[in-house]
Amino acid sequence: MFPAPAPADPPGTSRSTSATIQPNILRYLVVVADARGIDLRPLLSEVGLDETLMRSAALRVSYRQGSAVIRRAVELTGDERLGLRVGAAQHLTAWGLLGFALLADDTLRHAIETGVKYQNLSGAMTVWSTLDEDGAFVLRADLPDPAVDPSVATFLIEEGFASVVTLSRLAVGPDFTPRVVEFASPPPRRRELYGALFGCPVRFRAPADRIVIDPAWARARMPGRDPVTYASTLETLDAQLASRTDQQDLLEVLEVSVAQSLPVIPSFGEQARRHATSERTLRRRLADCGTTYEALAEGVRRERVEQLLLRPELTLREIARRAGFSDERALRRAVRRWHGTSPVQLREQLLRAAAHRE
Repeated sequence: MFPAPAPADPPGTSRSTSATIQPNILRYLVVVADARGIDLRPLLSEVGLDETLMRSAALRVSYRQGSAVIRRAVELTGDERLGLRVGAAQHLTAWGLLGFALLADDTLRHAIETGVKYQNLSGAMTVWSTLDEDGAFVLRADLPDPAVDPSVATFLIEEGFASVVTLSRLAVGPDFTPRVVEFASPPPRRRELYGALFGCPVRFRAPADRIVIDPAWARARMPGRDPVTYASTLETLDAQLASRTDQQDLLEVLEVSVAQSLPVIPSFGEQARRHATSERTLRRRLADCGTTYEALAEGVRRERVEQLLLRPELTLREIARRAGFSDERALRRAVRRWHGTSPVQLREQLLRAAAHRE
C-alpha cells in the first residue's frame, strides 16, 4: 500500500509569532521565581529576551515566546499552581497607563470593562469578555490558541483569575470576594491554595473559565475615581491601541510573506520593495514593534518546523529542506537553540501533546 499524499505545507502562519504583547506576566514570573531561588534569566535569553530587553518599557513579546518561557518555568519550579502565585503577586502599576486609568474609573464593574476594552495593552495572554447573568456580573477568560500546551493553559487561566481578584482587592478593599470562580479544567490534586486566594466556592470541570461577581461588589466605587483624569487617560490609550493595531498588521503581513515564500526567505530589501517602502523606514517600523526582520523570520521558520515535526512521515532531511535550512545539522542547531532539545525529542513531545488534546 502506498502512503497517502502529504498535505501541502501551511501557506500562512498564526498570530502567535507576532511580538505584540507587553511582557508583564513574564516580569512577575521572574520575581516569583527569584523569591524561590530559581533564576529564569538564562531561560529568557534562550528565547531572545535578555535582561536589558526585559527592562525596556518598549519591549513586546510574542505569544509563542511567552508560552515557551511559562512552560519551562512550570517545569523548573515543579509548581503546578505557579499561575496563581504570579497573579497574586501583581499590582495595578504593572499595567502602566491602563492601570492608572482603572484607578481613576467610577466603579469596579466599569474598571473591569475598561480593562477588557483595552486588554491588548495590558499584557494579557488570555481573551477576556464580560456579560450579565442571573443578576451577576461575569468575567470570562478564553485562550487565543486552543492548541496551547496544557500546563501553559492552566497557568494563563489561573494567573489571570488570581490577578483580577488581587487587583480588585487592592482597588476596592481586602474584603472583596467573588460569588464563585469556575474553571473548565479538571480538579487539581490539592485545592488549599484556591480557597485561600479566592475566598469563595471554586468549581472545576465547568463549561467555561469564569469569575462571577455579585452586583454589590460590581457597583463598588473606585477610591481614586476622577472623571477628568479618566477621560484624558483614555485618549492616550486610544492612540496607543491604534498604533498597536498598525504594528500588529505590519508584523502579520511580513510573517505571511515569509511563510508563503519558504523554503526561501525573502531578503529584507525584497520585503521593502514588496511593501513600497524604503529599507530604512521598514527597519524603523520594526524597531517600533520591538523586533527585527531576522527575529520575525526566525519565528516563522520555527513555527514551520514545529508544524512539520507533527507529520511522522517526514524525515528530518525533508523538514530541514522545507523550512529553509541548508542541512539536518543546521536544523538540529536551530531546534537546540529554540527548545534546548533535539528534533527527535521535540517531535515526541509535540506528538504527545497533540494526542493529549484529542
